[in-house]
Amino acid sequence: MSAFATLASVYNTPVAMHGDVDSTDSNTTTGSRALNQFLASVELKAFKIAQSALRHEHDALDAVQDAMLQLTRAYADRPAEEWRPLFYRILENRIRDMQRRRTVRARIMAWLPAHRDEEDEEAFDPITQAPSEELAPPRRLELDEAMTALEKALHDLPNRQRQAFLLRNLEGMDVAQVAAAMGCSEGSVKTHHFRAVKALRARLGEFST
Repeated sequence: MSAFATLASVYNTPVAMHGDVDSTDSNTTTGSRALNQFLASVELKAFKIAQSALRHEHDALDAVQDAMLQLTRAYADRPAEEWRPLFYRILENRIRDMQRRRTVRARIMAWLPAHRDEEDEEAFDPITQAPSEELAPPRRLELDEAMTALEKALHDLPNRQRQAFLLRNLEGMDVAQVAAAMGCSEGSVKTHHFRAVKALRARLGEFST
């Protein structure tokens, strides 16, 4: 697959082995060559695994590349027989991280385009409104910009408002669960959440159209 040309630089980069600086001899060269061969041997299977889980070619390539880089940087000096389980463990963790970020983004971003009355907040299910994972480039850029603006707006909220919003919209907790987590009444949770939503919509109005 031509897409794997983007991975060549990862396993063709000289491996920095741990130990003395003077150890860049034939042993290091041999280790570097062995690791490069290993990475080349697993790239196709790793890509298929990542693509199956993420259902997006570029995200799958990113996941494989990140896993290769982490293995190279952190475990190059481990015995060769340990590379395979280490690599697939790293890859699986990276895939889960990317899936988790998608879920977070979907949950938080889903409410932005909708203009709903305050009394509809309790009934709103962000999961059912989540945007499709397969997005056109302009829409992906728009969501990236909105996510950056949202993260800054969240940082600027009062702490209790930020907590209420994130626990309700990110973690998906109900009001009673949030009240228990925050150590306050359900009425206080509703007030904090309402004020957070109002402040965020006012701050992010340009992304709500």
